[in-house]
Amino acid sequence: MEKGNETWLADFILLGLFPEMKCASVLVYGITVIYLASLAGNLLLLLLIWVDLRLHTPMYFLLSQLSLVDLALISTTVPKMAANFFSGRKHITRPACGAQLFFFFTLGGAECILLTFMAYDRYVAVCNPLRYTVVMNHAVCVQMAAASWLGGILAATAHTSYTMTLPMCGNREIPHFYCEMPGLMKMSCADTSTYELVVFGMGIAFILIPFGLIMSSYTLIFLTVLRMKSPQGRNKALATCSSHLLVVSLYLGPCVYMYMTPGSSHTPEQEQAVSVFCTVLTPMLNPLIYSLRNKDVIGAFQKVLEKCRILKQKT
Repeated sequence: MEKGNETWLADFILLGLFPEMKCASVLVYGITVIYLASLAGNLLLLLLIWVDLRLHTPMYFLLSQLSLVDLALISTTVPKMAANFFSGRKHITRPACGAQLFFFFTLGGAECILLTFMAYDRYVAVCNPLRYTVVMNHAVCVQMAAASWLGGILAATAHTSYTMTLPMCGNREIPHFYCEMPGLMKMSCADTSTYELVVFGMGIAFILIPFGLIMSSYTLIFLTVLRMKSPQGRNKALATCSSHLLVVSLYLGPCVYMYMTPGSSHTPEQEQAVSVFCTVLTPMLNPLIYSLRNKDVIGAFQKVLEKCRILKQKT
């Protein structure tokens, strides 16, 4: 019994980011810089949406929720990875591992649902513009945000409660820079084949179905855009929709590879590379994609800079 308790309470070992790589330190420093840039970009976008009344619309409300998810998602993995690297430690306690797994799935699921709602928002704006303010009212937007977070929490609770109660045998090393479900399942003494089917089903619910709904929305959007007579209206619709489509492809594409293909077809290096792309690069790129190609956001940023300049002159 004592040995079983020790095994249950024993820490896991995170092998880190590409442990066999000789210049891993350069990569860790680079990811730390990306993390800081992601924090700055998403916080700035949230600030602009909050202070500029022109951005108090359903599209930007949902975009603010996406920035919150991205901020939390990148903060779930990178700080622990950097702390382990700079301290020389590789251990993570079982409760910390469970918490990391829970937040990772909560935020990942919330982002999938949120991207689907954002596609619906664009569909209503382009295909039914006269009913947009009625359909996408404030109450509906709040309900969409709540549904995104709740859906992620429910999925994360199911995954985490099962994964963290699996009996672990032998080697407790996770070949990753954060606690991830496939690595934990490989350590288990129990037969996880049935649960792998559940994971596949959850992948269909949170990845393939949202992707199908998003593609359906954009098919209808593009058919509507093709019938527009105004080149200005057509360009504006394509500009806002293309930004969202790019974000969708950057996030859902790697998720399909990670969770909808057999785990035996992935090498640890491939899984780490895809994870870095999803959890580190995408949160940094999202605010850039939505700001650099959006005149409203650029205008809000210029307005804030002008206010800062005026205040500086007065002082």
